[in-house]
Amino acid sequence: MAREHFDVLIVGGGLNGAALACALARGPHSVALLEARPPAPPGEAWDSRVYAYSPGNVDWLRGLGGWDESVRAEAVRQMRIHGDAGGRLTFDALDAGLPELAWIAENNRVQASLWQAARAAANVRLVAGRAEAVSWHDQGRHSLHLQDGDSLSARLLVAADGADSWLRAQAGIGIRAEDYRHVGVVANYATEKPHRGIAYQWFRADGVLAWLPLPGRHISMVWSTPPQHAEALRALDGDALARKVAEAGGHALGQLQCITPAAGFPLVRRRAEQWVRPGLVLLGDAAHTVHPLAGQGVNLGFRDSRLLAEMLAGGGDPGEIGRLTAYAARRMEDVAGMQFTTGGLKKLFARPDTLSQTLRNWGMNLVGDCDPLNQALTRHAIL
Repeated sequence: MAREHFDVLIVGGGLNGAALACALARGPHSVALLEARPPAPPGEAWDSRVYAYSPGNVDWLRGLGGWDESVRAEAVRQMRIHGDAGGRLTFDALDAGLPELAWIAENNRVQASLWQAARAAANVRLVAGRAEAVSWHDQGRHSLHLQDGDSLSARLLVAADGADSWLRAQAGIGIRAEDYRHVGVVANYATEKPHRGIAYQWFRADGVLAWLPLPGRHISMVWSTPPQHAEALRALDGDALARKVAEAGGHALGQLQCITPAAGFPLVRRRAEQWVRPGLVLLGDAAHTVHPLAGQGVNLGFRDSRLLAEMLAGGGDPGEIGRLTAYAARRMEDVAGMQFTTGGLKKLFARPDTLSQTLRNWGMNLVGDCDPLNQALTRHAIL
């Protein structure tokens, strides 16, 4: 049985955990990244898990070596949002003096690129394994005990193991959750017409439908909808669902052809009751989740990683509670604001009464007609 000691031990090798490992590779600390299922080299098939990445986060990932030529990414030049009663809102990169509003890319390719960068770092150890127990210590190092009998200890444990975080549960940290009573149905399609880098979003009586541009004539679809409707959508065969999705989007890109099977995931707003303890920090979805209608979930997690790496860059004990508390305080405003905004929009568009419908569509048109406000919102989203 091997026992290894590190300054920082990251549990979970998804996007946020891998990005943090790459960021810490440039600092003074020894780092381990523990993942039960390390990513395999991606094939040519499309990944149904597709995310919107802010330009600020893409620049950061490039600087880490985690956004290379293997990443299939498409720039979003414009976003067209349609209300449910004539409301329209357009965000345009050119009008805001920006090269792009966001980048759309597959999860597996970004994750593989980050792992490749972490693998090349001298002070990062990649560990394939699963933890089965943790020993907490008031002073010094916490220890993880792996299923193969080995153990890892660190001055700072980072829970980057997702919304159903095992490490968060082991720490006895509860979560405050609000079920949005929506399921996100996702699939990728080939399109008849070119998308020209335009993302579309429709607020509908049956939920929120989004089309995100992918390289070539391809898009990723996310339909956030009540569970019963989600079940009906997923029961359709690929061709029938493609026709349904094309019709729901007014055939804006002509006919669609399914290139990945539909999948679904429940949408829940979560916020952990504690984000930090001495020698422990919760990162990304382990600490917070938001409704996907603004495409900001993964970006919030990356901003967690960016700030944590910045605050640990000066050396010292990475598990010192004063620094971790300062980190949590600085991240709280960003996360709380995004949860309030996305949750509020979801609830606003779920109200069926005429007054609410009139006000929300009027508000969309008002923002669209006010160039300074429109551009301010655009610039905030790119960070």
